[in-house]
Amino acid sequence: MSEKLQKVLARAGHGSRREMEAWIAAGRVSVDGEIATLGDRVEVDAKIRIDGRTTSIKTADDMICRVLAYHKPEGEICSRKDPEGRPTVFERLPKIRDSRWVAVGRLDINTSGLLLFTSDGDLANRLMHPSNEVEREYAVRTFGQVTDANVQSLRTGVMLEDGPAQFDTIKPAGGEGINSWWHVTLKEGRNREVRRLWESQEIQVSRLIRVRYGMVELPKTLPRGGWIELPLDQVNYLRQLAGLEAETRSMLGSDKHSVARSKVKSSKIRRAVQKHKVISSRAKPSRQRD
Repeated sequence: MSEKLQKVLARAGHGSRREMEAWIAAGRVSVDGEIATLGDRVEVDAKIRIDGRTTSIKTADDMICRVLAYHKPEGEICSRKDPEGRPTVFERLPKIRDSRWVAVGRLDINTSGLLLFTSDGDLANRLMHPSNEVEREYAVRTFGQVTDANVQSLRTGVMLEDGPAQFDTIKPAGGEGINSWWHVTLKEGRNREVRRLWESQEIQVSRLIRVRYGMVELPKTLPRGGWIELPLDQVNYLRQLAGLEAETRSMLGSDKHSVARSKVKSSKIRRAVQKHKVISSRAKPSRQRD
């Protein structure tokens, strides 16, 4: 059965359907040797090229929805390539056949913590849509005196340059003197929203770590720069949030040897992280920006 071209490309992880429509309108996509137009439908055996490069397509039944939890370090940017040569979040992810990893949202260069990636572009785009309102939790270290009035303002809402904003919850989490830790939650994903909320109270954020996305938590044993593939129940929790049908297959084993393989994979992740640190330390430092 044929499907709309932009849907097929989005599912393969090339971008959102709207982005794919823009690519098609710009003449960047061809089908069976002819420049595609908006509204085109394609069969599974169609030969699709983007910017002259062949891309493979699969039906929804052929694709297995996979999700990775990545522990993003500070200093990495959420882009596939950077003209300044800074490290990106995609560099240490595992290779994937006939698709590519799509980030579910973004974290700025100075923020660390949980970042999800999926092989299903439709899932990523739905989770990122503002209507989903997925709760995110952050651990925040602040620098400056935080008063009860500051906390109350952040709970009830303040006016930022792009509209009103507030934390859904804000709880103290220890610290000494003017260096305090807090746990905050919100359901929006506006640019630098957590930092800007604190800055509205003239309080500086010195550390920012995302520790939870919905019910998916950052694994305590996952090193910075490491990743782990989510099991089927967590994948389907995310698909349910996005209004998608449950996935029935997984690339993770369920037999008695899977635990041993998991330990081997963890050691490989740690070695990869250490190798990346060595390579990064040899590279010429570049200017960072938030």
